[in-house]
Formats: sequence, structure tokens, C-alpha cells
Amino acid sequence: MRVFGIDCGTEITGFGVVDSDDSGRLSRLVCQTSGAIRLGKTLSASQRLAEVHRILSAELQRWQPEVVAIEEVFYSVNAKSALKLGQVRGVALLAAAQCGLPVAEYAPLSIKSSVVGYGLAKKEQVQFMVARLLSLSALPEPADAADALAIAICHLHTAQTIALQGGPR
Repeated sequence: MRVFGIDCGTEITGFGVVDSDDSGRLSRLVCQTSGAIRLGKTLSASQRLAEVHRILSAELQRWQPEVVAIEEVFYSVNAKSALKLGQVRGVALLAAAQCGLPVAEYAPLSIKSSVVGYGLAKKEQVQFMVARLLSLSALPEPADAADALAIAICHLHTAQTIALQGGPR
């Protein structure tokens, strides 16, 4: 299974593609790519959203995942920040829908628990565990790309658990 993880952000949106390789005795996770969309501060809000959509759409076409995994809405004290983040999330969901891909959404605590084993883990801990789980020689940078890989890993772990329990994916 190939999963495209997206970590939405108002300045940096991370993405990552992880495959589950079940060809051997033990299944393993394989990182295909990761990256970040850095949005210029001089761009208008609509230009920034268009750029996120353009790049995510191109990456989805390039990597042909079976599913997109994304972080659920994060409730913030700052309503303006939450609104801006929701707009980026909407663009990411639109890109997935236009490619005809199903979307799985996970809470931040679930993602961190799945990858680190602790729902309140720090960004550095997530980066470290993502590198370990994917057998990477270095920590994935920036942290937003590591978070996107963590979201993809969370979906693969969840799908694997559901499959072992005999449920639908």
C-alpha cells in the first residue's frame, strides 16, 4: 500500500510518501519521498493556496498513492490561525478529491502515539522515530516533512491493525 501523508501548515506544508513492503517475512515501511512546500510571505492568501494546490496535485499525480492521510483539524486558541490552517487543509482535501483518492484523517495525538508511543511527543522525538521506522540515514527535514511521513506511517499502522482484525481497509 502506498500512502501520501500531508502535514498542513500556513507557512510550510509537508508531504511524504510511504510504502508498505509485504514481500518479505516481515513487512517493512519504505520512504519514497518527502518534502515541503514553503510559501512566500509576499504572496497573497489566494496565491499561497493556489501554490499548495498546484504542488500537491503534481506530487499526487507523480506518486500515485492509494490513499491520502492528513491530520484532523487542530483547534487553536487563535481563531485567525485556525481559519488560515483550515484553508490550507481544504486545498489539500480538494487536491486529493480531484485525483479520486480516499482520504483518512487522524488526530495529532493518534499520529504521535502510533509513531512514538506517546501522544504528547515533541517534534524532535517524531523526527527521530520516523527516521528509525523508515531506516533513514538522517532525520527527515524539515520537521513538517517528518510530520507528513508520520501521518502516512500512522495510516499504515492503522490499516495493518484493521486487516489483522479482519475488518475493511
